[in-house]
Amino acid sequence: MKSPSRSRRGGGARKRPSRERLSGIHSCREALRAGRRQLEQLLVKPGADRRPEVAEVIELARGLGVPIHERELDPGFVGEGVNPQGVVLEAGPIPEVDIEELAQPASGPRRLIALDGVEDPQNVGALARVAEGAGCLGMLLSKRRAPPLSPAVARASAGAIEWLPVARETNLSRAINYLKEKGFWVVGADPGATESLFRVPDRVLQGDLVVVMGAEGRGLRPEIEKLVDHPVRIEMQGEVASLNVSTAAAVLLFELQRRADQARD
Repeated sequence: MKSPSRSRRGGGARKRPSRERLSGIHSCREALRAGRRQLEQLLVKPGADRRPEVAEVIELARGLGVPIHERELDPGFVGEGVNPQGVVLEAGPIPEVDIEELAQPASGPRRLIALDGVEDPQNVGALARVAEGAGCLGMLLSKRRAPPLSPAVARASAGAIEWLPVARETNLSRAINYLKEKGFWVVGADPGATESLFRVPDRVLQGDLVVVMGAEGRGLRPEIEKLVDHPVRIEMQGEVASLNVSTAAAVLLFELQRRADQARD
């Protein structure tokens, strides 16, 4: 199969600014630590350097040779409702990768997360935080049904997006098929699935896996649902029938991690 990334450069991509303003301790610190962005300057609120966590960010920037300037970080500069916690990092956009990079061989089982129609930046950021924490090697997004990797996504991820490679494809179905040809099995979160996540045999959930999460309410689109090898549901004990998408992903991914750890013991 021809790699889906060959058609990635076509129309439909969202233009991203050449410079972004990352605000908050976690976003700024992880962007500096990861070093994947072009770093322009660190802006510090006067007096904020007395706080240890701000001083840590300043030292990181200084060690990397990033210019540091004092200035007031008012809502007109950082945006309404944004708490910069005393620091703003002006930097280039975080680079996205080709899907071939996500499919590279690894020393252990490969885990990826794919999002089908999750469009809220807060949810995408929270999912990135969960995926990175659970050991996923990357995230797969679609071009038209996912937000750009904006400062809002960075804040919601608490900086995890700086470490998690992200590939964006025009055709998510084609991209998932490409991963399947590269040895991945597809696990889909589905409240209507007959099998419970906690009762699926271990052998089913071993090896290289792509976990596909759909939008809250709509779930997976039919064309994506057809590609799922192992649909699983999370058994609910209360009156509420479902979980927030990032919470559901956390349950699923850390259950996979638990099983992988057991298999190694």
